[in-house]
Amino acid sequence: MSHDREEPARGEGRGGAVERGSAAAGVSSEELAALARAEEAKGVDAGLEGVESAPIDVSEEREEPFEKLAAEARRLGDGRVRTVLETLLFLAERPLSREELRQVTGLEPERIARALDQLSGQYREGLSGIVLHEVAGGWQLRTSPLNAGFARRFLRVKPQRLTRAALETLAIVSYRQPVTRPEIEEVRGVDCGAVLKALLERRLVKILGKKEEPGRPILYGTTREFLEFFALKDLASLPTLREFHELSEEHREIVEKEAPEPQPTVAGIVEELADPATAAALETARARGDAALEELERAMADADLKGRAAEAALGPREAGSGPGEGGEVGPGGGKASP
Repeated sequence: MSHDREEPARGEGRGGAVERGSAAAGVSSEELAALARAEEAKGVDAGLEGVESAPIDVSEEREEPFEKLAAEARRLGDGRVRTVLETLLFLAERPLSREELRQVTGLEPERIARALDQLSGQYREGLSGIVLHEVAGGWQLRTSPLNAGFARRFLRVKPQRLTRAALETLAIVSYRQPVTRPEIEEVRGVDCGAVLKALLERRLVKILGKKEEPGRPILYGTTREFLEFFALKDLASLPTLREFHELSEEHREIVEKEAPEPQPTVAGIVEELADPATAAALETARARGDAALEELERAMADADLKGRAAEAALGPREAGSGPGEGGEVGPGGGKASP
């Protein structure tokens, strides 16, 4: 008995039949492979289609009472308290104050303060890649500034830097807040509208209210993000005017490196004078200076002799005598003003 259709070849299976069928329908093998890869990427078992998912999460788990958690925290040792605070600081996206830590843990403020001091010694710059800073009225774990270059490369972000105009405006706001825009522009001498808008968008500056004077100008001040950006505990941590004048050696070196024309040091001057070519040039310049000085002295001596000869030729004159009445002879023989 003859069959009208041909059976698939041994080992070809269903895929071979589909491939031949798709070829007959005008679908290329590349398009078929792409469709197969798309089906595999879905990761869906055809046998589970139409089956509802069973619940696997416990939705009615009750939260542990805070009183029980606080009582357990009071029995913890100092080392365990440090690990608890370390966990909370790691989870937090912003600085946590001591009061917030007390509300979460139920620990006494004295134990929290002591644990934070110990953690700040453990996570300090130069010893750990993560440092604990007291910023914006709270405590926060941050990456070490020494490893900032590696962190930026891993995150593929550029360093956040402010322009000179933004820094000047921000400095005026931080030291004189609450301050109005006309007061800022009076100090800077230029319009600050665009810079203030940019600082507001960056949340480094905020509107505090309006000043009680004609026109009701808006008052500006710094924000919590400003303290976090500059790693400041509070506004009292801003450097004073005396600290600006009493820069440390490290800051002086930074200023000298950034200066366009650094001042020569004593060691550099001595090294330059030790150079034979420099010494010869200095000797030549000194000889020329001595010769010019001698020539000037000779000219002054000649002028002095000529002046004395002129005085001898004119002879002595009596008081009141001269070209006019009451006149007085000046140094050059002319009439002096009365």
